[in-house]
Amino acid sequence: MPKRTATKIFLLVTLAGLAQADQGANDPLGIARLRDDTTRQLTTFNLETRNKVIDVPRGKAVTVGEVKGNGYIANLWLTFPGWFWQHWNPSAPINPTILKTLILRIYWDGSDKPAVEAPMGDFFGIGLCEVKSFASQYFGMSSGGFYCKFPMPFRKGFKIEIENRDDAIDTIVFMNVLYQLTGNIPKDAGYFHAQFHTGKNEGPNPVHIAEWTARGQYVGCTLSMQGEERNYLSFLEAPEYIYIDDDWEKPRITGTGLEDYFLGGWYFREAEFAGPLHGVPVKDALTASVAMYRAHDADAIHFRERFKMDFVNPWAPERLKPFVYSSVAFAYLNTPEGQNPPTPSANELLCWYRLRDRDHQSIP
Repeated sequence: MPKRTATKIFLLVTLAGLAQADQGANDPLGIARLRDDTTRQLTTFNLETRNKVIDVPRGKAVTVGEVKGNGYIANLWLTFPGWFWQHWNPSAPINPTILKTLILRIYWDGSDKPAVEAPMGDFFGIGLCEVKSFASQYFGMSSGGFYCKFPMPFRKGFKIEIENRDDAIDTIVFMNVLYQLTGNIPKDAGYFHAQFHTGKNEGPNPVHIAEWTARGQYVGCTLSMQGEERNYLSFLEAPEYIYIDDDWEKPRITGTGLEDYFLGGWYFREAEFAGPLHGVPVKDALTASVAMYRAHDADAIHFRERFKMDFVNPWAPERLKPFVYSSVAFAYLNTPEGQNPPTPSANELLCWYRLRDRDHQSIP
């Protein structure tokens, strides 16, 4: 057989195999397959009193609910007031900082260390104390609602808690968490984790995104940044440095720029966009504000023992200017116990230089 023909046949067979594997992975009939799962929903709605919400007073942490069993969370949705004008309660205080001071926590399998711990705004994609509609495959803000569709397995149960660190606003929360009880959670299915970081940066310091000691896979992050000086976006020059297992002194994975990691370019030259797995819901050069997200699926980053991710700016320190950032990193780990740093104080959470007025005061 001629060499060129053999190569052509090999290529066709390889492509056919890849296509078949891809079809199996995506499973076009997945939504049509009948399963023996038991579908339930944890909700703040009380069927007896007809009350839709739970109260989350300032300075308090409230347990929304606990579930026992084996299964996975398939969809988490919630909303809350405080960040917009309420036509039904005109005297209610308004402050978009509630998006930063209202903290979501999720505990797996009886652990006392939350695997998920992050401010609401950051967890759902925008950490700039504002709401803007965008829809990605795994999380988003949808015209007043907040949703997350990362599958979240549990083997003994889960607990959801919300803490209000605001010093002025007592709020309420509407929440629906749809979960499936099933005996078919694979042994190799990891627990969902979300780790929050924030802080002011003088310019040259690394932007720390995540660090875990476990076996797992990193599946993405949200990152919001704001320059102290208006029209300053050079913090986007920082490529990712990803340290994995034995590659701890020198990063195993590096990139070419921060906006490049989020699959954009030239400081997101063509402005805002929202895709299924990556996007820039906010880019405002005038206020030097950017909010970005990226989710990894087939390109998840795997680690056996430990993982660390930073963004490090290669420019000379004298060329760089101060900025502030906040981020939430997502991963699946082989442990239900969280490895999150202590939640910052309200003052540390609200370290932003300026907030945009995004309340349109519309009446539904």
